[in-house]
Amino acid sequence: MDERQELAGVVERFLFQSSDNGFAVFVLKTKGQQITVRGYVPGVHAGEEIRVTGAWVSHPKFGRQFEAASCTTSLPTSIQGIQKYLASGLIKGIGPTYAERLVKKFGIHVLDIINDTPERLSEVDGIGAKRIEMITTAWQSQKEISNVMIFLQEHGVSPAYATKIYKTYGHESIAIVKENPYRLADDIWGIGFKVADSIAQNLGFSHNSVKRIKAGIIFMISSALTNGHLYIELGNAKETLYELLELERTDEIAHNIKLALHELHEAQKIKLLTHENQHYITLSQYYYAERGVAQRVLELMSKQTTHTFDTDAIYRSLQTASEKDVQLNEEQQRSIMGCLQDKVTVITGGPGTGKTTLIKTLLRILDDAHLIYKLAAPTGRAAKRIMEGTHRHATTIHRLLEFDFASRSFMHNEDNALKLHFLIVDEASMLDIFLAHSILKALPSHAHVIFIGDINQLPAVGAGNFLHDLIDSKKVPCVGLKHIFRQAQNSMIIVNAHRVNNGEFPTSTLPDAKRDFIYIKENEPENVSAHLQNIFTKGLAKYHIRSDDAIVLVPMNRGVVGTQNINHTLQNILNPGTDQKQVNSSFTTFKVGDRVMHIRNNYDKHVFNGDMGTIESIHTEDQMLLVRYPEKTVEYDFSELDELVLAYAISIHKSQGSEYQAVIIPIFMQHFTLLQRNLIYTAITRAKKLCILIGQPRAIAMGIKNNTDRKRITFLPQFLTTDLACR
Repeated sequence: MDERQELAGVVERFLFQSSDNGFAVFVLKTKGQQITVRGYVPGVHAGEEIRVTGAWVSHPKFGRQFEAASCTTSLPTSIQGIQKYLASGLIKGIGPTYAERLVKKFGIHVLDIINDTPERLSEVDGIGAKRIEMITTAWQSQKEISNVMIFLQEHGVSPAYATKIYKTYGHESIAIVKENPYRLADDIWGIGFKVADSIAQNLGFSHNSVKRIKAGIIFMISSALTNGHLYIELGNAKETLYELLELERTDEIAHNIKLALHELHEAQKIKLLTHENQHYITLSQYYYAERGVAQRVLELMSKQTTHTFDTDAIYRSLQTASEKDVQLNEEQQRSIMGCLQDKVTVITGGPGTGKTTLIKTLLRILDDAHLIYKLAAPTGRAAKRIMEGTHRHATTIHRLLEFDFASRSFMHNEDNALKLHFLIVDEASMLDIFLAHSILKALPSHAHVIFIGDINQLPAVGAGNFLHDLIDSKKVPCVGLKHIFRQAQNSMIIVNAHRVNNGEFPTSTLPDAKRDFIYIKENEPENVSAHLQNIFTKGLAKYHIRSDDAIVLVPMNRGVVGTQNINHTLQNILNPGTDQKQVNSSFTTFKVGDRVMHIRNNYDKHVFNGDMGTIESIHTEDQMLLVRYPEKTVEYDFSELDELVLAYAISIHKSQGSEYQAVIIPIFMQHFTLLQRNLIYTAITRAKKLCILIGQPRAIAMGIKNNTDRKRITFLPQFLTTDLACR
């Protein structure tokens, strides 16, 4: 490497730029030459005049380049630089077209006019009051965010995170970060504890401080809860904390950990629970949610119903009733009678066991009795399925309980109960402890609630194990439907789902059965792309299935056969055009027409984790992208694109509660850490008309054989049956 030098010039154009960490490769125009510069230069834009300090290096592929160690910027002063600067997309509302018009109108004074007299922008054709407001807001934000960027860059923060910090805290960003950088992990989606801790360390926060240890405890508990647990054993928590924070095992640090736990407990941030001589800790909201579920279940079961049925007459009618010439079996009859007599009921069963027939018969009885009932499910796609099956209105739980986006809470609760006699919740295996608690709080004391689900599917993505725990408590009446009806036996999808659930390898040959299940034996993960090319360009058409109605379900996101790589492959197959507008975000290119999924609950946009839509338009000048969801179109600023992922392929966990005309499931040994029977079973049961399983026999067999229950640490069964000690 050569000695340190300083270069000054104008940023001509970018060859590469990462929004994640600020790394860029760009052409710097200096006096008499153009130089390729590389380095971490967050906040730099085309057209800016910059001064970089660094050294010359030799790249094995691209030759001699200047590697920048530091960079300072200033606004451009030349006409060409100003136009390039404005055309870079930096200022929302100004793109190449308006940049040219502005420079043509105001010349070298355009930046001063934007800053001092923005009302004069109306003198330019096409710029009205709305665009002036957009430009002015963006210009002021850019000035403020530049200060934030410089401050955060000095403390190791990427520009992408700096943008999020500024959008959350505004002009208070620097003050808040200085006072308590650990707030970032709680307040800003995408910034975890490790990033916040890195900022804190750079700001000089003590490595062994109680404040750092408290933030580490909250992060450690939250991390455990992302795996479905509601609690973490205290001894394990302390061991994890030492490793997470890289703390030495000294008396002083042990004292600080004890003090941090005490302060969090006193502040009602955490709860301590004792069971069988072991201590567990959790965040207070998780404890109160699980405890609240138990209390509401017990209260409902203790209250008398306000309506009665002629059970003898109903039972006689059930014994002779049929639904589309399918006789109700004893399991279904017993389930219906239980729903009418018990205040809380659980009904479980796999595909083809008659859950929909049972619901339709129950609804007919409720109609005859003139009772008010509601059908609900955790997701919109699950609600649509129950609506198609019963021909009755169904809704999401969020809509049923009327979520108030301003207060971030449900309008229906213990003080404003739902007006109904029966609530039927389908896909109840998807309920996390918070949603279950919200449902139970909103029920009037006289109401009946029926939870219907497939207990063999994956547990809820969120925390807790609600449906399993209700069953395990033996406190709540539960009926399991096991008989597979004859018409269901004609579907190889259903037959193979049950084979997998019984620990057997799927079959591709079954006499007189529909050919709706295909197994493609493939030992090389790299060949999956070729199989997908064939399936999506030729195979689906044979079954009269459109590519829009098919999806690839994968155990994990990374790797050759992960969602990220497969999405890139399928985007090239299904949406290959380069002429339509597109925008890059991290390592993803979004194009008009792409299928996308929203990956967090965004209450401001009324969009939730798992919602899927299609990119309708991309507006580069306004730095905005529109996604069309089934019931609405949602606007995303370019800085919010990390809330979206391509969704030609999604994880099996994300597919819960959904149904697709065709499902393609690649299973390989690279997925071995996640391979379980309920994972493969869940994927197969998502298919409606066609299921294609691709993969290594060894990997599939391993997953089917692995029926180990990854037990979640919860205490709902104990809360329902005993009185646990908690403080």
